[in-house]
Amino acid sequence: MKIVIRMILTLTIIGVVAGGFLANVAQWANPLIEANKKAETEKAIFLVQPDGKSYQQIKNTNFEIYKVFGENNELVGYSIAHEGNGFQGKIRLMVGVSSDLNKIKQLEILDQVETPGLGTLILEPPFRKQFSDLSTDPKVNLVKGVEPSKPNEIQSITGATISSKAVVEIINKGIEKARILKERGAL
Repeated sequence: MKIVIRMILTLTIIGVVAGGFLANVAQWANPLIEANKKAETEKAIFLVQPDGKSYQQIKNTNFEIYKVFGENNELVGYSIAHEGNGFQGKIRLMVGVSSDLNKIKQLEILDQVETPGLGTLILEPPFRKQFSDLSTDPKVNLVKGVEPSKPNEIQSITGATISSKAVVEIINKGIEKARILKERGAL
């Protein structure tokens, strides 16, 4: 009986010490993680808006949207950070759109945990380049097994339709939220 009590006491002490250590590491690492996330977001703002020189975050929204300004401080468009569910987990992306919200300029995937070799193909240029100069009016559509025939269509990745569809849905939801803000005069 004494051995069992000693074992339980030893394991409890080890658990408390390890838990405390992990809590301290997390407390130390969280500000660094947030700083890296902010730097990654800032970099993506200018990747999706290549003509951008400065930006301003639109406040009081339930998602991240940035006004992006060019060389002479003219509005060149918006950078929208948005996320949604993919096949394996969350996909977070940044999409650059024109100032009238009717054209996508570029797309960057910021974070994803999709299936390696299939869903991760959303990171590759053949998929992402389909979004360059893509019309968002009325919304982006996904086609499967055929070449896109309309200015608002992209082709799905074979074997990764769910991931492709998720990217399109995330983009459409983000742009729809931006359009609502624009209608309300908040942009």
